[in-house]
Amino acid sequence: MTFRRRTLLGFSILPAMPRPAQAQAQAQAQAQAEYPPVLFLHGNGDHAALWQTTLWRFESNGFARDRLLAANFPDPLARDDDAVPQPNRSGSAEQTGRLAAFAGDLRQRTGAARIALVGNSRGGNPIRDFTLHQGGAGQVSHAVLCGTPNRGVQDWPERAGNEFSGRGAFLGRLNGGPSDVVAGTAFLTLRSDGNDLYAQPRAVWSPQTPDRATGTDVDGPALRGATNLVLPGLDHRETAYHARAFAEMFRFITGRAPARIAVVPEARPVLDGIVTGTPGGVQTNRPVEGAVVEIFRTDPDTGARLGEALHRRTTGADGRWGPAAVEPGWSLELVVAAPGHPITHVYRSGIPRSSAVMHLRPARPLTAEDRAAGGVLLFTRPRGYFGLPRDTILLDGAVPRDVPAGIARAATATLRLPAAELGRPVPALFNDERIVARAWPSAEGRIAVAELTW
Repeated sequence: MTFRRRTLLGFSILPAMPRPAQAQAQAQAQAQAEYPPVLFLHGNGDHAALWQTTLWRFESNGFARDRLLAANFPDPLARDDDAVPQPNRSGSAEQTGRLAAFAGDLRQRTGAARIALVGNSRGGNPIRDFTLHQGGAGQVSHAVLCGTPNRGVQDWPERAGNEFSGRGAFLGRLNGGPSDVVAGTAFLTLRSDGNDLYAQPRAVWSPQTPDRATGTDVDGPALRGATNLVLPGLDHRETAYHARAFAEMFRFITGRAPARIAVVPEARPVLDGIVTGTPGGVQTNRPVEGAVVEIFRTDPDTGARLGEALHRRTTGADGRWGPAAVEPGWSLELVVAAPGHPITHVYRSGIPRSSAVMHLRPARPLTAEDRAAGGVLLFTRPRGYFGLPRDTILLDGAVPRDVPAGIARAATATLRLPAAELGRPVPALFNDERIVARAWPSAEGRIAVAELTW
């Protein structure tokens, strides 16, 4: 099997320069006239909020907000067996049907005959199915697949029914033709050079059998007939959400390099999203009614609240918790009290632009070990993994013990504090981004999260 392979050694990061309002309007008009609207699809178990920084970068390069859609799959986790229904999980056919509906809505809203599709990981599977086998090619001008395991994650006989099986029916149908693409739709794949957890010759992602052969390798995400680019050093999620990934998808869709990589801040960002939950212990993107959301401004050096709540709302049937206006430099604490879930205190660094997909997920249930401690703080990176020694990672002044070295595979680090240390500042550092959080009493059913934006 032969692929066109090009290794990217990097790109120039252009500083955000102020532009007159007239020039910005001209750039936006040009983008609307020349470039297709873009639909973004998240991966397995994820949600649309992961595209937040990518949306900001597209907006900062002239795309109108209403021509960008990051969609939520209601049940984002794949079934164990694609053909066997499973509560709160989805099959491949259902995902493709959802994509078709999302695409139709975006085309109708914008009046565009064709749109661009961008998918991370599992999000690339319905893109391929829709364009190759469901008659969607005429609606899709560009298809960008980021870290999608197109040859499967494994080829084990006992898991042949899984959507990610290289010998399964779903991928067998997608990969069975003379080409992996369809005429009239331009395809791009973005992948790592060896740091993608799910494109490995050995099952390093499996705690039980890490040395078992998978039947795939680092070239697994490539497609015959596509433009296949390698982004050195990036992990599974970063192939979609990193600045380098943005630069390549923007260039591919528009035919030009982005004018800037840095996000242009707004004077008064407005934030909104939905609260989702875990029915039956399975994470879904279905809205939670009756969740109380509060937002506090915090001191960036101590994590302490600065005054009363800026915003407070109880969600209705749609799960919406906003809108809430903030300033781009403010550090924030978002408190989510959802029925049947831990009260979650989410600490965030400054949020530069408005977002309608700032979805809030309550933290995982407290364990016995959590409750035995005074408080628990989770340090999370939704748009990538922690990699050692690639990254600088410090939680409360030390490298987290639960972040392994080697292939990037951990997106969460856990810190447990004794009751006597609750209420003190806890710094969390990832490369250039710093969050100062505070732990809360586990005995009250509370858990804290320091959530990275970048």
